[in-house]
Amino acid sequence: RRGAQPKVVALGGGMGLSASLAALRRITGDLTAVVTVADDGGSSGRLRDELGVLPPGDLRKALAALCGDDDWGQTWARVIQHRFQSQGDLHEHAVGNLLIVALWEQLGDHVQALDLVGKLLGAHGRVLPMSAVPLELQALVRGHDPERPDEVDTVRGQATVALTPGEVQSVHLVPSDPPAVPEAVDAVLDADWVVLGPGSWFSSVIPHLLVPDLLDALVETKARRVLSLNLAPQPGETEGFSPQRHLEVLGRHAPKLALDVVLADEAAVPDRDSLTDAAKRFGAAVELAPVARTDGTPRHDPELLAAAYDRIFRMHGRIGPWR
Repeated sequence: RRGAQPKVVALGGGMGLSASLAALRRITGDLTAVVTVADDGGSSGRLRDELGVLPPGDLRKALAALCGDDDWGQTWARVIQHRFQSQGDLHEHAVGNLLIVALWEQLGDHVQALDLVGKLLGAHGRVLPMSAVPLELQALVRGHDPERPDEVDTVRGQATVALTPGEVQSVHLVPSDPPAVPEAVDAVLDADWVVLGPGSWFSSVIPHLLVPDLLDALVETKARRVLSLNLAPQPGETEGFSPQRHLEVLGRHAPKLALDVVLADEAAVPDRDSLTDAAKRFGAAVELAPVARTDGTPRHDPELLAAAYDRIFRMHGRIGPWR
């Protein structure tokens, strides 16, 4: 493997995972995305309800993020992200969602179908679902009903959890012990680096830690593990959260999980000492780097995030065969 690149596995969902993948594909050609399958809103939710399939939306977004910057890649990225606008049943359905579901029905194999879509797009990496069964996210939320601010209710559905006005206490999956996709487990165990986050904390990041076989792989892997923090709290789901509180709730859901590096944007960390203390509980060092876009929005810049990941892989990694 002399001269080879690091094997990297990125876990998450939605726009957070897309940001990470858009950065990571710039620094390694050996990249696998492991994507949450608990989405129940929008086009994905409609397809899930009607056909009983995995929600394809986050998988589609990951594939689009892995498309290259050439004309072929950018054209296909736009095509699969395109949403129909009509007065009929196709309204707001994404082309990529329909393509993925059609291949699942044709091939009867989630992984084979996603690999085929990736090949069509010229994707710079592989996309896998974290589980082969559709999952329901449930949360215990304090104050979900503003008229009962002190009561804790069970809130069902990823879309509802993400927008709750209350304070999320914890999340769990239904079924509680979903089977992990074997290829996802193998990728984590075989990786040089595993990247978790950024993204919606309770609905995209933590769910990976609630799939027993996937959590076991994350605990047992010899890969180094980096946690990428969000640039700002998410309205509803993590309203008012400090960077260190993100780590605290992660630890409550996966107390055996160890980390090597916690990556954050310096401008998003008002109290570095508190974040350093929270990271030490995972055995992790804190790396601060400018990773935000310069337009003032809380979005990651792919080039800056790529530079941060590249530096972390070189400074904190073992002397790997890619060096």
